[in-house]
Amino acid sequence: MMAGDGLLVRVRPALGRMSRAQAEGLYEAALRHGNGHIDLTNRAALQVRGVREVVHRALIERLVALDLAQADPAREMRAPLILNPDWAEGDISASIANELIARMDELPELPAKIGFAIDAGPAPVLTDAPADFRIERGTSGGLILRADGRERGASVTAEDAVDALISLAHWFVASGGVQAGRMARHLAPLPAGEAPASPRSRASALAQAPGPFYAAPFGRVEATALLSIMEDGVQAVRLTPWRGLLLEGGNAAPDDPDDPRLSADACPGAPACPQASVATRDLAIRLAPHVPGLHVSGCAKGCARPSRAAVMLTGRSGRFDLAHNARAGAPPLRAGLSPDQILTLFGVQ
Repeated sequence: MMAGDGLLVRVRPALGRMSRAQAEGLYEAALRHGNGHIDLTNRAALQVRGVREVVHRALIERLVALDLAQADPAREMRAPLILNPDWAEGDISASIANELIARMDELPELPAKIGFAIDAGPAPVLTDAPADFRIERGTSGGLILRADGRERGASVTAEDAVDALISLAHWFVASGGVQAGRMARHLAPLPAGEAPASPRSRASALAQAPGPFYAAPFGRVEATALLSIMEDGVQAVRLTPWRGLLLEGGNAAPDDPDDPRLSADACPGAPACPQASVATRDLAIRLAPHVPGLHVSGCAKGCARPSRAAVMLTGRSGRFDLAHNARAGAPPLRAGLSPDQILTLFGVQ
C-alpha cells in the first residue's frame, strides 16, 4: 500500500515468531530497502515503511528467502492468524495454529480483513484483538470455537478444533457473510453454546511469556534500535497485538504493558500520510498519560481506530476537531483547535 513516505510492506511471520536470524534479516532489509521505520499492527504483524517502488521486488525476494513471506502471493493473502503470546512449542495453541496453517487451502474465499485468533491458554487474552473466528477457553475450562460478536461458542477439542473452524468459515460464506465483510457484522443466527472464560490481563500473559516485553508506543519501532537490542542475548522475537515485542532470551528489564501510550491511538499523521493535514503523535504522546481512551487521527478516515474513542481528535485543514465517544470525522463538540489549545483544554503543561 502506498503511503506518504513510500510503500508499506506487511510481514506476517508464522505463529507470530521470528528466529534471531529472521529478525536481524528483516531489520537489515528495512534499513536497506525502506526508511528504517517499522510499524507493529494490532494483528501481530509488521509493516516495513518507506519502501521505494524500484526496490519493492528485491525486498519481497529477501523476505521469501528469510521464510517471512510466501512465494505464492495467493497464499500470502490468506487470513491472518494471532496466537496468545505466551504459547509454548508443542502446546495446544501452537498445535492448533500449525494444523490450521497446513490446512489453509481448505478454507473458502474470505473477505480481505477476516482473521483468526488461537487463544487456547489458561483463559482468553486476545479478546480485544481483531479476529472473526476465535478458539479460546470457555467457562468450563474446555475449548470453544466462538464467532466474533457472539457471546457464546461451540465446545470443541484440540483434535477437532480446526475441522470445526473450517466448517464455520464455510457456513460464514454460505450464509451471506461475504456481503457483511466481518463476522461481527454478520447477523445470521448460530446455535447457542458456552460463554468464554473471563479474560486474562496483558500483564498476566506477559508474566508467563519466554522473555521481556519491549514496548512500542503507537506501534512504531526503529530497525536500528531493534538491531541493537538483538545484541542483548535475544534468540527470537514474538509479535503481540499490544504494540510491543517479546524478546525470547533477552536480559533487559521488561517495559510496562500498561503504559498509557500503548492504549492511545494515533496514526502516522502528516507528513508520513498524504491524507493527513496535521501531525498526530507528538500531541498524542503528551496527552496520553492524562486522557484515557484517546484517538488522534490525521484525517476523517480514522485508520488507527475504526471504533469509537472516548476522546476523538480529528485533523481537518491543519487543525483539530474534538468529539467525545465518537469515531474520526464525527460532528465535533469543538472545531478548529490548535495543539496548544487542546493541551490547555486538558490541563497538560
